[in-house]
Amino acid sequence: MAKIAYILLCHKDPEAVVQQAEQLTAAGDYMAIHFDGRAAAEDYQLIRTELDGNPNVTFARKRIKCGWGEWSLVQATLHALQSALEDFPRATHFYMLSGDCMAVKTAEYAHRFLDEHDKDFIESFDFFESDWIKTGMKEDRLIYRHFFNERKHKQLFYWSHGLQKRLGLQRDIPADIQVQIGSQWWCLRRRTVEWILGFIRKRRDVMRFFRTTWIPDETFFQTLVRHLIPESEIDPRTLTFLMFTDYGMPVNFYNDHYDLLLSQDFLFARKISPEAKELKLRLGRLYAAQGVSFQISNEGRSLYRFLAQRGRSGRRFAPRFWETESSLGRQRELLVVICKKWHVAKRLLERIRQATSIPAVEYLFDEEDTALPDLGGIQAALMKRTRHRRALLRMLFEYYETDQLIICLDPAAIDLMNDFHSDRSSTRFLHIDCAFSDDYLAGHAQRTGLAGARTPQLTLERLLPTIRNDILHEGDRIRDAGYSRLYNLREGASAEENAGQLSGFLNLPRDKAMEIAASKSLFAD
Repeated sequence: MAKIAYILLCHKDPEAVVQQAEQLTAAGDYMAIHFDGRAAAEDYQLIRTELDGNPNVTFARKRIKCGWGEWSLVQATLHALQSALEDFPRATHFYMLSGDCMAVKTAEYAHRFLDEHDKDFIESFDFFESDWIKTGMKEDRLIYRHFFNERKHKQLFYWSHGLQKRLGLQRDIPADIQVQIGSQWWCLRRRTVEWILGFIRKRRDVMRFFRTTWIPDETFFQTLVRHLIPESEIDPRTLTFLMFTDYGMPVNFYNDHYDLLLSQDFLFARKISPEAKELKLRLGRLYAAQGVSFQISNEGRSLYRFLAQRGRSGRRFAPRFWETESSLGRQRELLVVICKKWHVAKRLLERIRQATSIPAVEYLFDEEDTALPDLGGIQAALMKRTRHRRALLRMLFEYYETDQLIICLDPAAIDLMNDFHSDRSSTRFLHIDCAFSDDYLAGHAQRTGLAGARTPQLTLERLLPTIRNDILHEGDRIRDAGYSRLYNLREGASAEENAGQLSGFLNLPRDKAMEIAASKSLFAD
C-alpha cells in the first residue's frame, strides 16, 4: 500500500505549518519540512517544539535562505528529500507541497489512486518546443548564467544578463540532457527519487548548469525525471489543482469552493486563501476520513473561465479580488511614504532597500513610467492602476512573495490613503515634511503645468503663495485624517528625532533606523 512522504517548503505562519503536518500525518503518512532560513528563529523553534514528538515528521538537515527563481528552492527541496529518504524507509511516494496546499481527497483515496497508477506524476514538456512559458525570458533562462535574483536585485540581474549577451557568453546545455519544463508540484516514486539523488552525485556538470539557470524549480526535476525514467512510466500532469487569473496570478480558493474542489480529479489544491477558515477546517478533517466517495466532474477550470468572463454576482465562488470591497489581506502590512518632493522619497526608499529586505515601489499611482513587473497588463496605465489599486497591490504582494510592501504617494492622493487605511490590512504612513524654497515652488509650478518657461515673473510671484498654501493644506488634511499610525519625518529635525519616527514606521531597531536617518543629502534638492 502506498505511503506518502510530503515534502513541505514553507517560510511563514508556523501555527499553520504545525496544523498541516498533523493533519497529513494523522492517517499514517509522513512529512519532511524545510522552513526557510530567512524566517524568524522563534518561528522555526515553535514548529520543532510542536512536532518533535511526532515520529512521522522530520526536518531538512540543513536550512537555507530561499529566494523566488533561485537554485536555493531546488537545494532546499533536495535537503528535505534526503531527510525523508533516510528517516522514512517505508515511504513509497514523495509529494511536493507548499504551505498554501491542502488535500481535497482522503488519504484512503490518495493511497488507492497511487497504488493503481504506478507512475511518476510531474509536468514535463519540452522546454523549447512547448508553449508552457507564456511571457518573459525563455531560452535565455538556460544559455546565460544568472547570479542575481531578479526580484531582489533587478538592476544587477538585467545588467549581468545584458553584459553576457553583448560579450557573446552563451553556454552549452549538457549534450545528453533534453531540458523539460513544468509545474514544481510533483509526486515521485521512491525509486525515482533515489535515482535522481544518485544521478546528481555523479553528474557535477549537470548540477553546475542548473545552479545558474533562472527559475530551476520549473526545469530541474522535470528534466531529470524524463532523463532517467521511461516515458511510459511518467504521467505529465500535476496532482495538485491550481488555476490562474487573467492577470497571470494564482486563483485563491474560498469557503464556498469546497464542493468544487472535491469534484476535481486531483489530490491537492493550491492556493487556499488564508481567510478561508471554514474551508481549511473542512479539508483538514477530510484527509483522515474513511469511506468517502467522490463524484469526479473535473469542470473547475472551464467553470472558472466561464464565470470570470461574464462576471459574478454575490459570493457564489468568492468575489473577484480586484473588486473595490476586496482586502489586501489581514496579515499584510502596507507602508506608505508620503512626500511632495518625489526625489526625497525616492532617495529614502533607496536607503531603505539597502538597509532592509522590504520591497519598495516608487510613485506607482503618479508616474506612468514607474518600474513595475509584468502583472498581466494591470500595471500598463495610471488610470488602470488607480481603478484597480487594491488588485495591483495584492499582485505586488504576491509577486514579491512578501507580507510587507512600501509604496510612495503624493500628499494630494488623500483618497488613496483613506482607502488603504480602511482596509483590513495593517497600514502605516510616513509623512515627509520638507522645506520649500521659492525656486523649488517655481519649478514645481512648471512641472505641473501651472506655469511655463515664459510666465511673467510678477504672475509667478503671485502664484507661489497659493502653491505654498496648497501644499500646507495637503499636509493638514493628512494630519487631520486620524490615521492610527502616522509617523513624521521632518527636514528640520535632528537625525535622532527622525530615527525614532523611522523605527516606528519600519519596525526597525533604533540603530538600524539611525543609519537611514543619518544619510547625507537625504533632503537635498
